[in-house]
Amino acid sequence: MQVPCTKSRRGGAWWTEWGQVVHEYTLREGVSDRPDHTGAVGPYANGLPSGALDVETPELDRFGPAELGRAVVVAAVLIAFVVWAIVRWTVRPRNHGIVEAAAHGTVDAFEHLGPTFVKLGQLIASSPGLFPVALADACLRMLDDVPTFPSDQARAVIEEDLGYRIDELFASFDDVPLAAASVAQVHGCVLHDGRRAVVKVQRPGIAQRMLVDLRAAYMGAKLLQIFEFFRIANTPGIIRDLYNATMTELNAAVEADRQDRFRRNISAFGDNCYVTVPEVYWQWCGPRVICMERLQGKPLDRVVPGQDDLDTALLVRRGVKVWMEAVLCHGPFHGDVHAGNLWLLEDGRVALLDFGIVGELPDKWRALLRALFRAALLDGDFTAVAQSVRALGVAANLDVDDAAVGRQVAETFGPLLGQDVGELRLSELIGALVSLGRKWNTSTPEELVLFGKQLGYFERYATALAPGWVLGRDSFVFRNVFPEEIAIRLAESGVSLPD
Repeated sequence: MQVPCTKSRRGGAWWTEWGQVVHEYTLREGVSDRPDHTGAVGPYANGLPSGALDVETPELDRFGPAELGRAVVVAAVLIAFVVWAIVRWTVRPRNHGIVEAAAHGTVDAFEHLGPTFVKLGQLIASSPGLFPVALADACLRMLDDVPTFPSDQARAVIEEDLGYRIDELFASFDDVPLAAASVAQVHGCVLHDGRRAVVKVQRPGIAQRMLVDLRAAYMGAKLLQIFEFFRIANTPGIIRDLYNATMTELNAAVEADRQDRFRRNISAFGDNCYVTVPEVYWQWCGPRVICMERLQGKPLDRVVPGQDDLDTALLVRRGVKVWMEAVLCHGPFHGDVHAGNLWLLEDGRVALLDFGIVGELPDKWRALLRALFRAALLDGDFTAVAQSVRALGVAANLDVDDAAVGRQVAETFGPLLGQDVGELRLSELIGALVSLGRKWNTSTPEELVLFGKQLGYFERYATALAPGWVLGRDSFVFRNVFPEEIAIRLAESGVSLPD
């Protein structure tokens, strides 16, 4: 069913079916944009107070008694689980080898060690180009299987953050969580105005626990650099990145603000009505709590091409278009578009969910990427890319002119951006970034690595749902990024773009 772009859309629900998270979406008419409440509202009802978006960043390299004790526990658990996995494999060899057995033992240890190491496992699973294949594959199960915490603890966090009893805040509250992640879990609820919503609640005490874990892991990562593999992989850098992302994610106001901004930016050009993000209900949000609308649908990778006359290629293109506009035009972009976070709703729209990881490029980085895609899509002039590179100061000291730098950029990125995105591999893109950094004697930009990781996710959708689609050559995706150039091209070719 396709819903007209002008139709009011509200409501929804989450539930668990066969161990998978499912979203429910319903249509409701005549609901005010500023919902009624009974006076029981949280600290953000009248706007975010000063400092609400500040992210606390305690020292990562501090190593005291708590960290030492945790490091001993971590080392003991890892050794015990890996050795036990190898022993079991030796007694009863399975279809996989001893390396795979050790990898699964490592994942068992991560699960036993708790949320921080679950998050580390999820990072490994979503970055296969940076880690051994066996370990990355074993960590895939950590994307779904995360234990919940008791509902009475969730209730306590909500009441402490919002300052009211659960029955004052909600008409009803589901004690059985609908989904769980490393930092938080989701509960269904009904607001007093009748709308159903979901509440994302942080695990109690998670901030201090994860800080101690990250400090212990950081020290261990530095010690592991005596081995060449870990030195090349820059394990301390990986833990620092995880620390920065985690400290940001622990401030629920930051995540809610990012989600709210992204949602508003979708409509900036007036042509993205088939893509959405859950609305944040600020009246019921707090430092550790996010309340938002419910949606119904299924992950995009479960959509069957050809079923129900769906144009699956257009679904992918619509989602990528909004995401690319966020990267190149608006600022905040979704930094974790795996299958659980990109959904097809029952009304035909695409939804982006979970804004725990969000990237935001500085203006100069956005200018560089725009120049890069303009060259790949429109004019093939990578000299302009070189000028954007020099504006960053990255290649400022190179004893070569813009044309030479442009040729290096073209040699590195041109073939990747111009090929079928279904054939584009994340490892190729990251390898190209690292190669270019070596040519310029500089480190790989973190922003571009995060950007490349998301292209890796889109490649998986494209392989199944949009074979033959070339992201870097799609005028539809870039119609708002390069409006004048695309308009001229369309007028000359007589080609029309989809809604």
